[in-house]
Amino acid sequence: MDYREAGVDIVTEAQFVKRIISQLKFSRKDFGKFPLELGFTGIIEFGDYYIALNTDGVGTKIIVANEMKKWDTIGIDCIAMNVNDTITVGAEPLAFVDYLAIDSYNLKMAEEIGIGLNKGAEEANITIVGGETATIPEITKGADLSGTSMGVVKKDRIITGDEVKEGDIIFGIPSSGIHSNGLTLARKIFPDMHEKVKGKEIGLELLTPTKIYVRDIMELLKRGDCKVHGMAHITGGGLLNILRVKDRKYVIEYPMKPPWIFNEIKERGNVSIEEMYRTFNMGMGFTVIAPDECESEIKRIIKDAREVGHVESGHGVVVPEFNLRVD
Repeated sequence: MDYREAGVDIVTEAQFVKRIISQLKFSRKDFGKFPLELGFTGIIEFGDYYIALNTDGVGTKIIVANEMKKWDTIGIDCIAMNVNDTITVGAEPLAFVDYLAIDSYNLKMAEEIGIGLNKGAEEANITIVGGETATIPEITKGADLSGTSMGVVKKDRIITGDEVKEGDIIFGIPSSGIHSNGLTLARKIFPDMHEKVKGKEIGLELLTPTKIYVRDIMELLKRGDCKVHGMAHITGGGLLNILRVKDRKYVIEYPMKPPWIFNEIKERGNVSIEEMYRTFNMGMGFTVIAPDECESEIKRIIKDAREVGHVESGHGVVVPEFNLRVD
């Protein structure tokens, strides 16, 4: 099985997005839009600062939450999927708004979603300043949770990826599990969320909240002397996300060990190793790209970070261990 068979075609989705963007021609003249060609966030000028804006949701992870009748972690995912993108340019997340679409009123669900949002805000050190709830039973079945984050970075501290060069080291930071991507494929492979695998209900494993990297990255950027050249949040598209930093060749010589859930997905669904690395984070949720002299400092500040590869001239992401290339 692959992601497209499960219902998500990332190639066609990219074409879909391009069609939308091709029609976005209007822009106000009284502030500048930062010309970031790739990357993970939208950026505008605001005095001495750039403002970074992101929007994302938890996707079909909410279906797992509904089946398990457990909604107290998806708020963490909602905030994580946004702020982990915001920090890739060095911007510190400050404010967040959420959007919840529902088909009916479930007060237990509402309270638990609030618990998760509050926990995510605490982990990301961000303030939830507002939100919106829409009751739209003709459109939404169950619920859909998404949000938008806002962060700021001084103009002379922005990280665009332009400085990524041959010889730079790629440092990986572990994920907490599947995070909030690839759930459509995982649910096809595991139709019974209550099935126990390794003594744990599969639904509970899939609900493990997305790791939030804000505090570690902000400490590195504020307290460290290391010059970070680029950062990537490894979400949907797997290793392809690294190409959003800068068009270079990224060699992942020492891939991080994936949590057991990924091996279960691979074996149960007969999913190819290439498809796994093009769909899931495979144990590495975030990357920092920096000169090799930064290694000791990065490891000192981010305790679970380690070297996973390096940058070469060329294009694509390769994993020599599996004779794998994604581009």
